[in-house]
Amino acid sequence: MAIDARLAADPYKLTADGIKEPPTGWGASLRYLGPGLIVSASIVGSGELIATTTLGAQAGFALLWMVIISTTVKVALQVELARWTISTGEPALSGYNRVPPRFGRIGWINVLWVLLALSKVLQLGGIVGGVAVALSILMPFGDPLGTTSLAIWTVIIVLGTVTLLYSNRYSLIERGAFVLVVVFSVLTVVIAFGLPFTPFAYDSSEILGGLAFRIPAGAVGAAVAMFGITGVGADEITFYTYWCVEKGYARWVGPNDGSEAWVRRANGWIKVMYKDALVSWVVYTFSTLAFFIMGAAVLHPQGLSPEGNDMLTTLSRMYTDTLGEWATIAFLIGAIAVLGSTLWAAVPSWARMYTNVLATLGALDWREPFARQRWIRLFIVVLPIVWGAAYLLISSPVIMVQIGGVMTGVFLLAVVVAVWYLRKIDVDPRLYGGRAFHLVLVVSSAAIGLLGLYTLVSVFGFTIE
Repeated sequence: MAIDARLAADPYKLTADGIKEPPTGWGASLRYLGPGLIVSASIVGSGELIATTTLGAQAGFALLWMVIISTTVKVALQVELARWTISTGEPALSGYNRVPPRFGRIGWINVLWVLLALSKVLQLGGIVGGVAVALSILMPFGDPLGTTSLAIWTVIIVLGTVTLLYSNRYSLIERGAFVLVVVFSVLTVVIAFGLPFTPFAYDSSEILGGLAFRIPAGAVGAAVAMFGITGVGADEITFYTYWCVEKGYARWVGPNDGSEAWVRRANGWIKVMYKDALVSWVVYTFSTLAFFIMGAAVLHPQGLSPEGNDMLTTLSRMYTDTLGEWATIAFLIGAIAVLGSTLWAAVPSWARMYTNVLATLGALDWREPFARQRWIRLFIVVLPIVWGAAYLLISSPVIMVQIGGVMTGVFLLAVVVAVWYLRKIDVDPRLYGGRAFHLVLVVSSAAIGLLGLYTLVSVFGFTIE
């Protein structure tokens, strides 16, 4: 009965009964924030703990500029795509599928999404592996980094993830994401900005040097992976739309009847979404900068770079070399929290996207809530198993995460195309964000395109002065 009642108020079905007036001001809006917390939980994990610190360890402060750009330029795309979702009630992959050209039932962007999903099996397998390594070091079954101990912990993580998330309740996912993000991020930010008072002090000249627009030789691959993963990536931009719908933003706006009342409600809930995206941005930007600084200031001078199953042992040096050996346990617990937060957000998010893609191919009716729930729950069971198996097969978390990051960066270019196309054909001009936002969106789109061009040129051995 509880399930029936919940599905009766389907957030993907826009009706007059679901209309709610938007709050005004920050105080009234706080209780309606939430999708950004799930996005932050996904971001403050593989991108920050693994990819960003690895980049700092390899390149030092030289790529600080890219970290800042990576966490900033993509937010406008996230907001604009969410604007389209709130006004239409549709999730991103339904919109992507409408962007021409199409190949039968599937559009070219969703073809790229399938390739992205395949690469993400490696990245998210790396996340499962990271958690398994941390738990194995804390509570080993024999050799902490031995095959048996890692395999046992991988199975436990997979089963635990499925058990915790199978209910597929939005509120549980939102609250769990918030707790896991806060646990580790605050500690890391405090340590990173306290490094000037330790033997691993950095100064203003290093910070300023890191703001020069250059990619050092040998760091292009790590830089591309970092840009794709850190900040809000193409996958987070995509699944943010699902959580905006399930929070209720689109349902509360109601069906588009073209009236001024509808425009007022839509703009009101879009403003709430702005606040949600801003809070999320603050959380993951400070976390990202903290992880990068720690990698650049602590690991880089010692010639340390996270690799293979020794990744967490190396990363722990950021804490033990500054706080002492006692910090090892604190780091491992924090690493479990931050990598676990990625799993916590990723499993239900990817389950929704897989289900949505199958719906575009005709396997189910996305608008039929019972069918949608069945498929989502199926993927909540299947995906952790596949990701865990990928880790056991490859057992190299850093490389696995970086491969996923590179493909995420490629898919980001397709998201830019989709955002502009859907904005033009579906979004009521009365909902546009104004001239200032339009300028930001143009600059963001151009920056993503130019950085992509820079990367391609660098990869093929040319230099840009």
